[in-house]
Formats: sequence, C-alpha cells, structure tokens
Amino acid sequence: MILKILKATSLALTLSASALMADGEKAGEFDYYVLALSWSPNWCALEGDAKHSPQCDPKEDHGWVMHGLWPQFHRGWPAYCPTTERNPPRHLTNAMADIMGTSGLAWYQWKKHGTCSGLSGETYYETARKAYESIARPPVFRKLEDTVTLPAAVVEAAFLKANPALEPDMVTITCRDGFIQEARICLSKDLSPVPCGQDAVRDCRLTDARFDPVR
Repeated sequence: MILKILKATSLALTLSASALMADGEKAGEFDYYVLALSWSPNWCALEGDAKHSPQCDPKEDHGWVMHGLWPQFHRGWPAYCPTTERNPPRHLTNAMADIMGTSGLAWYQWKKHGTCSGLSGETYYETARKAYESIARPPVFRKLEDTVTLPAAVVEAAFLKANPALEPDMVTITCRDGFIQEARICLSKDLSPVPCGQDAVRDCRLTDARFDPVR
C-alpha cells in the first residue's frame, strides 16, 4: 500500500511539473515575457569555468548578461513551439554574444523560447536586445573587489532603485547552490514592466548568498 501511494505521488508530481512547461504550444500565444539576467561571475564559478566557456574569459568583463527573454503564461510557459518564422542568420546570432556571453546561448534561447514569441529570429533578437537595454543594471555590483555574501533581498532592492518603474512583484531574484543566480524581470509584450505570474515570482530567501566580483 505504501509503495502504491509513493508511486501515485511521484506520478502526480511529474504530471504537475510537465504541465508547467508545455512543449509545442502555438507560437505567439503567451501572456508576458520574463527577462532573465544572469550574474556572469557566479555562473562561471558554478559551471562556466569547468566548461571553459569563452564567456568566462576575464577579457570579456561580463557582469549581468542576458540569459534569455522567455514568453510566459500566467502559470507555466511554452517551449520549442512550431513556427513558420525564419531562424536568425548566423551573423546575428554571433552578434548577440556581447549581451548573452556566447552565440551558442543565443541560438539555444531562440530554439527553446524565441520560437514561441511569434517573431522571426531577427526580430526576436532585436526585441531581446531592446528588453535588455530597457533595464538598468545596478552599477554597485561591478564595484565589488572581493567575493561577498549578502541577502538576496539586497539584489532586488538594487534593481528597484536603479529602475523606478519596477515594483517588487515585477522582479524575482533566484539562487542556486548558495549563489545569487539571476534577476528576472517581468515585461509585457511591448516590454513595459508588469507583475510576474505566480510561478515566476518566488524570490530566493537566502540571507547569505554568495556574490563573486567581476575579475
């Protein structure tokens, strides 16, 4: 009996998780965007250095890079949508590396998320860049000289101060393995700030999250 209950619980959790991410949804049908900004030094410490990613080369001097611009439902998100729109040409994918770290990430984000935007690859990249440039990245974090630990709430407060149009329910700070991972900002289809949906608004609660400096 206990084994049956455990199997049923596991199946329910699996179905619940899969319901949040819907592969193959119709392109262009979504509620808002999530702009995900990753703190590059932390990503490099977590996995980028081990992958020898060019994003982590000190000469690149990356701080907040764009992980992606993700079409989102109020609950869940679409992914890998069938689309008749053109893929972005290679030279435009390569050109996204200045704000995304690598062209490989830019291409992956187009295939997984951009196809759900209803836009062509070229227009999706243009929209993503416009979204990135619409959000001020707090300069205080680039002034760090050493690794620090800090509450995730401090990172959110810095984004709110740098962007007066943002409200607390429009910004989410995520953590991973004790590090500050990302700042996620919710934007309308015309890239105006909007409240995040219930599954995108859960903040990291760490009070001693690690934050590495730009080297």
